[in-house]
Amino acid sequence: MLSYRHIYHAGNHADILKHLTVSQICRHFIKKDAPFFYLDTHAGIGQYSLNSEQAQKNKEFHSGIARLLTEDNLPEPLEDLLDIVRDMNPTDKLEYYPGSPKIVDYYVRQKDKLHLCELHPNDYPLLAALFPNKRKANVVKDNGFAAVKAMLPPPQKRGFVLMDPPYEVKKDYQYVVQALEDGYKRFPQGTYAIWYPVLNRQQANELIKSVKATNIRNVLLLELCIRNTEQERGMAGSGMIIVNPPWTLEKEAKEFLPVLSELLAEDNEADFQVTWITPE
Repeated sequence: MLSYRHIYHAGNHADILKHLTVSQICRHFIKKDAPFFYLDTHAGIGQYSLNSEQAQKNKEFHSGIARLLTEDNLPEPLEDLLDIVRDMNPTDKLEYYPGSPKIVDYYVRQKDKLHLCELHPNDYPLLAALFPNKRKANVVKDNGFAAVKAMLPPPQKRGFVLMDPPYEVKKDYQYVVQALEDGYKRFPQGTYAIWYPVLNRQQANELIKSVKATNIRNVLLLELCIRNTEQERGMAGSGMIIVNPPWTLEKEAKEFLPVLSELLAEDNEADFQVTWITPE
């Protein structure tokens, strides 16, 4: 089951929430001089051409990142993300959108290290070509969930793991929780971020309940839904589950999520939440 290609969805509302979270975690890590390790379990191709046939098919970026780029006086975390997007698009035309590895690449220093996993046979070589420097980034055609076991704890002693499977296989909901448990046992001081889609309320709640059942502490939940979760098929929203989040992230999310909810809403039931699954 390797049919999923993220390029069809690049720059949509779910990407914005995910990449805001990734950006803020990285900003937190580089405040200290010590190096950090980044593991991306489902890295994709790293950056996306919005002029491609795939991105143009549904043009999901039109109601996502393109809408935000027309706004002024946004919260600082949003402006930071938009600065990265603008840097990739030196003209006024929006042609490229960064994936998670490219977001992280804007923050990493020479001493930091990336480990990027991508299993899709068409996407892996594109990712590898984007990150040719093996001293900086190790790009592997590998099962990202297995890499959580294999790569942790990192020699850098500080680290951030992003897990954002496509969930095209329903077992991904189980695999992502198991990978979190495996990683946390090996590296309890690490920061872990799990992205999930809100296809319906029950499925999302089951994942949240499974994370809570691990008894891992200090787990923050950020969620953005741009429309009613039950009336239409498809992804009504998405969420981020963050273990050991930066201490500033809760406050920042309470500033940027209301703004995103208002700007990206598709109906009057758009909503967001910032809550603790388990406190510290």
